[in-house]
Amino acid sequence: MNYFIGVDVGTTSARAALVSESGKVVKVATKNIQIFNYNVDFYEQSSEDVWNACLYCIKEVIKNVPPETIKGIGFDATCSLVVVDKNGDPLSVSQSGNNDQNIIMWLDHRASKEADEITAQQHDILRFVGGKISLEMETPKLKWLKTNLPKTWSNAGYFFDLPDYLTWRATSCDSRSLCSLVCKWTYEILDANNNTSQWNPSYFKQTCLEDLLQNGGHKIGKVVKSPGESVGNGLHPLVAAELDLVPHMPVGASIIDAHSGGLGLIGCQVDGVDADFSSRLSLICGTSTCHMAVSKDALPTPGIWGPYYSAMVPGMWLNEAGQSVTGKLIDFIIDSHPASNEIKARIGDMHIQEYLTKLLRTISTREKVPVDFLTKEVHVWPDFHGNRSPIADPTLKGMISGLTLSSTEENLAILYLATVQALCYGTRHIMETLVTSGYKPFKSILICGGLSKNPLYVQMQANTVHLPVVVPEEVESVLLGAAILGACAAGHFENMFEAISRMGGRGKSISPEDSTRNYHDKKYRVYKKMLEDQLAYRNIMNE
Repeated sequence: MNYFIGVDVGTTSARAALVSESGKVVKVATKNIQIFNYNVDFYEQSSEDVWNACLYCIKEVIKNVPPETIKGIGFDATCSLVVVDKNGDPLSVSQSGNNDQNIIMWLDHRASKEADEITAQQHDILRFVGGKISLEMETPKLKWLKTNLPKTWSNAGYFFDLPDYLTWRATSCDSRSLCSLVCKWTYEILDANNNTSQWNPSYFKQTCLEDLLQNGGHKIGKVVKSPGESVGNGLHPLVAAELDLVPHMPVGASIIDAHSGGLGLIGCQVDGVDADFSSRLSLICGTSTCHMAVSKDALPTPGIWGPYYSAMVPGMWLNEAGQSVTGKLIDFIIDSHPASNEIKARIGDMHIQEYLTKLLRTISTREKVPVDFLTKEVHVWPDFHGNRSPIADPTLKGMISGLTLSSTEENLAILYLATVQALCYGTRHIMETLVTSGYKPFKSILICGGLSKNPLYVQMQANTVHLPVVVPEEVESVLLGAAILGACAAGHFENMFEAISRMGGRGKSISPEDSTRNYHDKKYRVYKKMLEDQLAYRNIMNE
């Protein structure tokens, strides 16, 4: 049996998996990583802490496995910005000056002003990010660093997207993944047919970051590789010795964590569900949710990132939408409710979301209506941390309509359901926007991540968009995607498409409940009206 290692660095933890050549996840290890959140909208991490967590997880999953049977390794991570000095040592991105805090996390919103300034200049390259640069992308954060931490700026040797930092640590080879660069760094594809690309000089001059292009842009990347392409000479002998792996084992060029989930999802097969990649919308659900759609043609879409060529599937254009908080929002709604602590103290090891779902069924039976209908008088606008897509407005706020003085557990259950439904309407809003921009109507949704394990969320997603939702049998799609990169680097399959097909596995389809269709169509109209109302409130207060 041949194996591959997939390593995934998420928001709060690092994970590794040992994966068979058929796509079966054999073993998983997890280790938490530290987050520094000393100020509102400032979120930082330590690259040393992250790397050590990766090493720990890899060691755990390869215990008692003959090293010669492990043929390759791939890395994915959040699109966070890592800064190191000219010696490769951590360099502070923090106002504290602590060099251990050398990662600006993806969810850090300190660069709001810089993002607005870049968007206002309306450089042509912004057509690849929905017409508006996100403060979660790297050039606004780089601009913030240059303005606010000039010492860090002058001493910086390299700026990495976190996935590329991991392959650099593994191989000692300075290369960057096309995925990270085109999606988060405004790297430009000049001609997809001839495979030509560049850092756009006029954009970097306009944003006052032209010094990053000195020496061929060595600080931000001169060598660019497609995801899964072999990096350097493979695993560096010193890293191999520490892990007890074979030196120079192939290491695949990295990918962003959400895109890794898309890679692991898109090949999942289900009888009766169209397997055409462009007919599927992939949802990678965690703290936030990313929505991945691919097309043979470039389809610029207002408020949605992309199109990005070959950023996930070779030869296809990727559009990336998302919701800034999903799992985190559900946790917040539950944890901030007066009934939450009493419930948690009473239910023991049961997850509170499972308890609330059972309670909703009880209420549904008592009221003699489908569970969906229990939110008739409670409506949520879910952008408690701004809107990533398709409005692309990080200043939007959350809204709840229908609050009363009740603080019972039934009140919490209905508010929880309304929040889940609101997140699903956000997916519907994204899908409508993509179709308006030229995508053919989607035929299914693929889903992975934490929320894919929540039956209520999965069924509500099917009901709100009136489409089947496919849940893979192999639940660790993100880790699977990373392992696919390792398999491609090792040349184990003829190409990426074969790797996706052979390792993608099978899944089950959750069908929409037709009896709820009219209800959700009306609720969706309320959802859109809440957006109109919020914008109207803002306009009144700005008069």
